[in-house]
Amino acid sequence: MKSNTVQISTQETKNRLSTLWIFIMINMAFADIIGFMYPGALAKIVAGMPIDGTVITPSLLLVGALLLEIPTTMIVISRFLKYGVNRWFNIVAAFITIVYVAGMGTPTVVYWFFCSLEILACLVIIVMSIRWRKSENEI
Repeated sequence: MKSNTVQISTQETKNRLSTLWIFIMINMAFADIIGFMYPGALAKIVAGMPIDGTVITPSLLLVGALLLEIPTTMIVISRFLKYGVNRWFNIVAAFITIVYVAGMGTPTVVYWFFCSLEILACLVIIVMSIRWRKSENEI
């Protein structure tokens, strides 16, 4: 009996994963940009006042920068790493990103809109990575 499943090439999978990471990164940027537009949000940041109980410190900014670097790095990593390592990097990075976006944002409707899109894309990355199988004709 012939199977109706279509084997997606490793390169195509890499391209799709990379594109999803681009999607996540752009959504993260827009979530932050639109978040700054809430009345008084940017003024509080500049004045060093707490935002939702959190004071923005240089250390917090560094942690944020490191976490935001995950999707940026995954755009490149997804395209160039070999099959086995690539799968695991994508699964781990997507999981860390879900934890980060779900737990670190301001609780606004706009943030949760972007957060839900980012989490959905991360879940797609995890599922794609788990299901990814290298075909016999690929090295």
